[in-house]
Amino acid sequence: MSNKQRLKVVVTGGGTGGHLFPGIAVAEEFINAYPESEVMFIGTERQMDMKVLSGKPFKKEAIKSSGLKGKSLGAVIQALVQLPMSIHAAARILREFKPSLVLGVGGYVSGPVVLAARLLGIATCIHEQNSIPGLANRMLGRIVHKIFLSMPGSEGFFPPEKTIITGNPVRKELIERAGMPKRTERGSATLLVLGGSQGARRVNRLVVDSIRIITDKLPGNFRMIHQTGAQDEGWVKNEYDSMGVHAEVSAFITDMAKVYDDCDLLISRAGATTLAEITVMAKPSILIPYPFSADGHQDINARFLADAGAAKLFYEKELTGEELGKEIIGLLSQPAVLMEMAEKAGNLAKPDAARRIISASMDLLMSLGKCPAV
Repeated sequence: MSNKQRLKVVVTGGGTGGHLFPGIAVAEEFINAYPESEVMFIGTERQMDMKVLSGKPFKKEAIKSSGLKGKSLGAVIQALVQLPMSIHAAARILREFKPSLVLGVGGYVSGPVVLAARLLGIATCIHEQNSIPGLANRMLGRIVHKIFLSMPGSEGFFPPEKTIITGNPVRKELIERAGMPKRTERGSATLLVLGGSQGARRVNRLVVDSIRIITDKLPGNFRMIHQTGAQDEGWVKNEYDSMGVHAEVSAFITDMAKVYDDCDLLISRAGATTLAEITVMAKPSILIPYPFSADGHQDINARFLADAGAAKLFYEKELTGEELGKEIIGLLSQPAVLMEMAEKAGNLAKPDAARRIISASMDLLMSLGKCPAV
């Protein structure tokens, strides 16, 4: 198919980085593959979403919408009352933009947008990042034309004739960095800690406690890069300062490609997008799944890497600072083990996930007779 195809595509999702970043990766790849195309991202009105999307080479819109799962009865009622208005707002945007395709990448905002698209007769797809689908995608899976999955194991939640395993799209700056030549002599021992865009106080506390216990065992060239989330930035920085540990502490990291590249080992929750980035960057990791993730999906996400030998898996309720410290020192003192874990992580990577989604989307448009003219 010609790359001069004049496409209009809507990507919708948001609420967390785990939904935003795969959507951005697909939107940017559409523009790269089809330079004549127009792409719109419909997200939430959250400040973080607006910040992450600013400066991106596509149109942006936002609608008001609320989630249902795990909410109080009052919040559920409020969300249900708001749903028709959200669908109406989405339909108005879609009628004006006239896309050939709408792709939902998760988060409650994708529900009304994809539903409105289907009602308007627009080709629709969804992408599920996690091993266990969220409520919005489970419901949308019944009505959309195609379903893209990040990892094996989630096929059983959807009609098999609709599903394709594509992998989880990763931001282009990470893929570009991953393809650069690697330094054979690092001359450093760098630990990266990812608390997530919302932070993870228990992980932050475990890591700080572990470093305090092993301070005298750390190599002389040791440094830390610690993303804490906004609420924990101050006290975490003060703790490292009091220990005399070389630590770069920030609420949110903008240049993730650089910090992934710099680190020798990382500690993280087990969100699907982070794990996709870890595998693309081929990094060994210690994973501590969020214990209250919907349907325990972070546990299953983490097992996928741990079972392959690419990561060490620990459960928060069973982990102490002392145990975590021993694991950190043990891994940093064994470069061969880290190298083997990194290789196994890289074997799980699907850096072409965005291209796979675009290729399957174009096949869908052709099958439906909805391909626009060149």
